[in-house]
Amino acid sequence: MAVEFGLLGVIEVRLGGRTVDVGHMRQRCVLAALLVDVGRAVPVDTLVDRVWGDRPPQRTKDTLYGYLSRLRQALRPAPEVTVARRPGGYVLDADPLSVDLHLFRDLVTRARAADGPEAVALMRRALGLWRGEPFATVDVPWFDDQRRVLLRERLAAELDHIDLRLGAGDHGGLPAELAVKAREHPLDERLAGQLMLALYRAGRPSEALAHYQELRHRLAEELGADPGPRLLALHQRILANDPALLPPDPAPPAGAPAPSPPEAAPPAEARSTTPRQLLAPPAYFVGRDAELAVLDKALAAQSGPRATLPVTVVCGIGGVGKTSLALHWAHRAQHRFPDGQLFVDLHGFTPSGEPADPGVVIRGFLDALGVEPGRVPAALDAQAALYRSLLAGRRVLVVLDNARDSAQVLPLLPGTPGCAVLITSRDQLTGLTAAHQVTHLTVGAFDPATAHELLAGRLGAERVAAEPRAAAELVGQCAGLPLALSVLAGRVTTNPVATLTALTEELRESSRLDALSTGEDATDVRAVLAASYRALDAGTARVFRQLVQGPGPDIGVAAAGSLTGLGPAGAHQALHRLRTRHLLQEHAPGRFAGHDLLRAYALEVAAGDDAEARAARLRVLDHYLRTAWAADRLLLPHRDPVRLPPMADGVRPEEIPTHDRAMAWFGRERPALIAAVHLAARHGHDIHAWQLAWALTTFLTRRGRWSDVAAVHATALRAATRLGDAAAVNESYRVLALERIEAGDPAAARERLDQALSLAASSGHILSEAHTHLALGWLYEHTGDRAAALRHDELAVGLFTRLGHRAGLARALNAVAWDHVQTGGHRQAVARCEQALALQEELGDRRGQSDTLDTLGYAYQQLGEHTQALLCHERCLELHRALGHRFNEAEALVHLGEAHQALGDRGAARRCYEQALDVFRDMEVNPARVAQTRALLDALG
Repeated sequence: MAVEFGLLGVIEVRLGGRTVDVGHMRQRCVLAALLVDVGRAVPVDTLVDRVWGDRPPQRTKDTLYGYLSRLRQALRPAPEVTVARRPGGYVLDADPLSVDLHLFRDLVTRARAADGPEAVALMRRALGLWRGEPFATVDVPWFDDQRRVLLRERLAAELDHIDLRLGAGDHGGLPAELAVKAREHPLDERLAGQLMLALYRAGRPSEALAHYQELRHRLAEELGADPGPRLLALHQRILANDPALLPPDPAPPAGAPAPSPPEAAPPAEARSTTPRQLLAPPAYFVGRDAELAVLDKALAAQSGPRATLPVTVVCGIGGVGKTSLALHWAHRAQHRFPDGQLFVDLHGFTPSGEPADPGVVIRGFLDALGVEPGRVPAALDAQAALYRSLLAGRRVLVVLDNARDSAQVLPLLPGTPGCAVLITSRDQLTGLTAAHQVTHLTVGAFDPATAHELLAGRLGAERVAAEPRAAAELVGQCAGLPLALSVLAGRVTTNPVATLTALTEELRESSRLDALSTGEDATDVRAVLAASYRALDAGTARVFRQLVQGPGPDIGVAAAGSLTGLGPAGAHQALHRLRTRHLLQEHAPGRFAGHDLLRAYALEVAAGDDAEARAARLRVLDHYLRTAWAADRLLLPHRDPVRLPPMADGVRPEEIPTHDRAMAWFGRERPALIAAVHLAARHGHDIHAWQLAWALTTFLTRRGRWSDVAAVHATALRAATRLGDAAAVNESYRVLALERIEAGDPAAARERLDQALSLAASSGHILSEAHTHLALGWLYEHTGDRAAALRHDELAVGLFTRLGHRAGLARALNAVAWDHVQTGGHRQAVARCEQALALQEELGDRRGQSDTLDTLGYAYQQLGEHTQALLCHERCLELHRALGHRFNEAEALVHLGEAHQALGDRGAARRCYEQALDVFRDMEVNPARVAQTRALLDALG
């Protein structure tokens, strides 16, 4: 998925079009400070100065390291982006053009080196990246300086863009736009000259001359200066009505092919008629440079013996701007089709009415081509043949808007390659590819910058700039859908007292689709989406309703198979049908997601059948729970299992064969699984809620995702409490306590564990009591109370022995061994480790072995037996890496580094410490761990 960094506005990151949470404002400042110099090392002191200025926090570097670690975690789904420590400082490595600031500068440079329409398009695209003030809401001296520089660059680019537009004869909307800018920059002579020229070309020379006089007086009063020679010369030319000031005639785009001679003379009945049926071009058209380039290439004239009729299908969700794109391109390319343009709305997905009959359309085309009614054949086939004959040898563009399916379109296609056909549809019209060479162009929703540009075009730049936060929220609420943006803009422009802020509040408090209602079928967002839904067959419509019960941002085929009850094969077919109708997007192979407004509509239609929704929701929760339970057994086979509830009919859990596949599955499904915990709790499926959290714990802790651990177990704890399940409550207390230990909050951890111990004792649940004593030992080891740690760990040994729980006993023996190491009982530690290892090797408990080997290696280290220690830590590291346990991998690296250092191999020790730091920084860990490891590295010199 493509990653995009936004600095020209609020600091933001988007991955695959979705906003990524990169933390609070100060953490985003760290990201921005690195992105300004993307690919280059930024020294730590420079980074601190950029982010905090003259008010750094206490323990500045620890705070900075924590922010960098969390940024790495947030950016992990984008493997092409890394944040690394280099000799010169920290470097954020990414494609510079993924950062809007650098992309803006690149586009401006390219525009200034180009000319004609290419230069205009490049400059427009560059300016379209701006979403507001750079680094919006950040108030730090370094960012303030950068903001001023960038705003000057933006103004220069805007003035260059205006020069290009004036040079191309595009001055229609410039007077109003330039008047706003002139008020902002009243002494800018270049801007004043542009405004004067635009006013003159608009037939308002007196206003142009008045503006000159106003500027002249202002310059005299404020600067004691006169206008420069260029502005004075322009003033004289306007007074003289210089014809050279008139706009140039528009020229065809560079590289456009010259019209070729007709292949044959057209029939007599059509020779005198050149149809010009295109609707007016859209008044506010922004972006779509890439799509326009595709159309330019796909619909270019063809010649030669192998030439074929160029056909392009522009497809996408309703309201995404397919017709606007087609009309904009068609008007821009009129010079390519000197024999005319035919246009028809086929009403394929019109909310009211039926799709147009191809026969009626052909008769309309024959009339446009000059055929007298008396000469139109009666039979449809004969009419179609006459239509193709009339177009033979002519250069005509045929625009078929809003097509329902291939059957509706096929009779309307010309028969010779001199023409071109541009079709818009919500369907991909794959049936056309059997007999024609078709280019499919899928139009997606706007990115935030382009959406902001459209809103500013509809409302005016001043109005949007006056309420930047509300404008940004409106853009987000519309999820980039041009129709939705236009509807909201229309509500503001037709109501003189409306504000953007009031509109955002309405969107928050009511259904988005209600706020986007116009009462007219053609522009009502709900009606537009409903037309696509009604075109589905009953089975596919049911799947569309059911999919909204999926908890995550997307869904895989296997999960969809259980959710719908169709199984993987049946679900794949239904997902494919929804994708071809653009009611779903396949954003990665086998992963499907829907547009936010489509999801809102799906929730509405699904609300009409509560039983269907409940059944689908239960099936998908069963799917995730069963698959996660089985995957967790591969990660930690000696963990105490939980008893799952009965499985609903139609659920087919995924089969995951190996440990590595289980880790990959959890990594892929993590967002959906976390969302499933909360979904289950909201809808009263409390067993699913706490058991899903239970199944996620091993993966999340191994990956160091402690904030996720806290979120799911807070929900799990409430669910288990409602169930009255003491063992489940105890489990969540213990996990939440471990999260607090890692966060450096031992008091909160102690409170949780005291609650867990009290509950275990009162409920008589000895196994929970044993696990809780082990957790208390871990807590006291962290707080330095060695005696208390040993006391609780030995209590755990006794309880596990009493229960005959050999895996738990081995863990407790290892904990006791660690306590002995900390208090100087190194030989006792070795003995306890050997007992634990014997049990773990017998059980095949690799996770337990890795932990015990770490303790044993540390004990040998303290005894001075460094070679033995080295062997233990190497084996320990190998196991942790195989298990994917990142946190323990980092600890093993530290201990291995200490063993190397004791043996005199400082280079190997340095490499281990550096690798450990890299792992810690990629995780959510207590900054003290990072500081301790850095101290070891620094001590090497």
